[in-house]
This record gives sequence, structure tokens and C-alpha cells, in this order.
Amino acid sequence: MNKNRVLLASLSGSVIEWYDFYLYGTATGLVFSTLFFSGQDPSIALLLAFATFGIGYAARPIGSIIFGHFGDRIGRKATLMWTLIGMGGSSFLIGLLPTYNQVGLLAPILLVVLRLIQGISLGGEWGGAVLLATESAPKGRRGLYGSVPQLGVPLGLVAGSFSLTLIAYLTTDAQFLAWGWRIPFLFSAVLIVLALWIRGGIEETSAFQKQKESGEIAKVPIVETFRNHRKSLFHVIGLKIGDGFFNVFLMSFVLVYTTTYLGYSNEIALTALTIGCATMIITIPVVGYISDFIGRKVIYISGLVLMLLLAIPYFFMIEQGATWLYYMQAAMLGIIWAAIFATQGTLFSELFPAKVRYTGLSFGYQMAAAIVGFGPMLWTTMVDSFGPSHWVFGGFMMGGLTLSLVLSLFVPNTKNVSQYEESIEKFKKDNSLQI
Repeated sequence: MNKNRVLLASLSGSVIEWYDFYLYGTATGLVFSTLFFSGQDPSIALLLAFATFGIGYAARPIGSIIFGHFGDRIGRKATLMWTLIGMGGSSFLIGLLPTYNQVGLLAPILLVVLRLIQGISLGGEWGGAVLLATESAPKGRRGLYGSVPQLGVPLGLVAGSFSLTLIAYLTTDAQFLAWGWRIPFLFSAVLIVLALWIRGGIEETSAFQKQKESGEIAKVPIVETFRNHRKSLFHVIGLKIGDGFFNVFLMSFVLVYTTTYLGYSNEIALTALTIGCATMIITIPVVGYISDFIGRKVIYISGLVLMLLLAIPYFFMIEQGATWLYYMQAAMLGIIWAAIFATQGTLFSELFPAKVRYTGLSFGYQMAAAIVGFGPMLWTTMVDSFGPSHWVFGGFMMGGLTLSLVLSLFVPNTKNVSQYEESIEKFKKDNSLQI
């Protein structure tokens, strides 16, 4: 199998996932609250718009069960083709939606339906992309390979930021609200065709082929996961919640927080986010490579500790001005969170055997995502009640990080886990003997 094409295939869907995430997260506060909930008080409209953002997260566990089932039964590759169609198709259709002034309540209803489809598809995409990379990795390089799909975060965000910034630059405010915001969503169609072509040229992973050849296929993967791997499942959920809240803030709500409540311009807020993403592009593969030598657990715990210590200083510093916003976004998003995220896919996947790996990895991760996805709604309420307080927001983040840090102490160090190598090597050996 062409390793470079496999890595590109795992990365392509992740780029689209986060491109869509960024577009929707940014459009929630700037577009949807105005065009799809225009009959409401501005504060209520913003809350309703962020509710649709959260609904997409809430739908992800459903998608993880559906696509995890097929990913563990019929294969990673076939399942990932359908997740791509669901993600890209729903984003494209969002770009065609009529507004509230045109069709009334039907507009937000259609937006919610498409957001649900998008969320269900996303629920199966991340886990499959990680497995496509890690189950195809050479021995001793799982950390590096598992970090590649994570690069979809900064690349997708940069692509989404560039497309929105370009359209905003080329249009007036009125034109942007009238039709300009639709163009980046419609561009999803181009990305989806390219990604489908890339994934169509790869083979199934060796780990799944081995499971299929041996007949060791789980009949109902989600049932077997809960029956035999509950501990690993709850570890994944707990480990993701802590950095997950900070992650959603750093990459989405920070734009609303800094522009609406701290008085930053859109250009400054977007520039700070772009600086953080650009830093991540360097950090993620470097940390992934290092994790193959020192282990995922050491890096994960170190990242959680640093985020915990800097939670309150982060919010205090971004209140001081643009320069500090740039520095803190680069440090918190581009270095510390990127280091955690670089190891996350590999670490979580190594906690499950191949027969339920797609389901266990996806469901645990997406259950946590469903919880943190409603963060923007909570923060909107918090800032209306307490203002942009570094004590309130920093304390909130510290609560989630403490939970993850405590749980991380009980997670095994998976650097030397042999499940992947044994299954792949045995499969290769069996096939070579047949030849």
C-alpha cells in the first residue's frame, strides 16, 4: 500500500471536517444569528444559533455508533467514503439555504436538519481517519502516523479562515450577509470530490483485513465495547472533556468573546487564531514523532498540567491587548493544546482491540465532543451574567482539566502496546506462507 496516499487519505477528510467546523462555528455568531433567527432579541438569537452549533456535537455519538458499527464490520475504507459524502454534502446544502426573511421558521428548521446530518457524519469521520493512519503505520511510527490526521485541524481552520477573509475583503458587509457567506460552504463540493478520489485509490488496513480473514468480527460492536471495554471507553470520554472545552473556546468562541465582549476587531481576532493554527502545523507532527520514543502518556499529562496552570493567565492576558492575544493563542493553541491533540488519536486507539477499535475510539471521543459542544451556549450565559472575567472562565476550564488530569494518571502507557504490530505482522506472515 502506498503509505503517502494513505496518509493523504486520512488527512483529507480531517481537513474537510475542520474546514466545515470553522465555517459553521464562525458563521454561527456572524451570520446565522442574524439571517436564520432574525425574529428574536439579539441575545436570544445568538443563544439559538449556538444551540444549532451544539446540536451538531450532540449528534456525533449517534454517528459514532452507526459508522463505528460498519467500520468494525465492513471496513475502514468503505465507511470513510460515506462520512465524506455526509459531511461535504450537508455543508454544501447549508450554502443554498433560504433565510428566515424568505421562508420563516422553515429556515432554522432546515439549518438544524443539515447540522444534524453534518454532526452524524463527523461522528464517524475522525475515528476512521485515525485508524486509517495508525493501522497502516510501520512498526514504531504509530505516533507520527496518528498525528497526521490531526493536522486537519490547523489546515482546515486556515482554509476556512482564508476563504471567509477573502470573501469579506471582496464584498461589502451587506453583500457578505446577502450572499458572500455562502461561497465558502459551496466550496465544500470541490473538497469532497478531491477527497473521494484520494480515498478511492487506497486499500483496506492490514489490521482490519486480519480480523476479517480470521472471522473475528464483532456482531454488534457497541454492545461488545460496553460489555468488555467500558473502562477504556470512560477513560477516553474523561480525557477528552478537559482539553475539549478549551479546544472549542480557542478555535471558535474566542472570536465572539474577543470581538463582542473585549472590543477587538474581526481582523485582529482572526489573525490571532491563524497564528495559533500556523504554529500547530509545526507542533503536531514533531510531537507525534517524539511520542514514539517517550510515549503518549507523558506528553498528554504534561500538556494537561500546562493548560491547567495557564488557564487563568490566558484569559487575563487576552484582556490586555492584541499583542498578548497573539502570544497566548500561539502558546495555548499552537503549542500546548497541539501537543495534547497530536497524541490523542494514537493514545485513544491503542486502548481498544481491532475488532471494536473504530466503535470504541469514535464513541468515546464523540461523547466527550457532545458535552463540550454546548460550551458556547454556557459561555454566552456566563459572560452575560459575569462579564468577560478571567476568574470565571479560567476557573471553568480548570474544572474540566482537573478531571482529565486525574483520569490520565490511571491510563496505561501505550507506547509499547503490541496489539497493532501483532495483528499486522501475523496477517502478513500468514499471507506470505500461503504464497
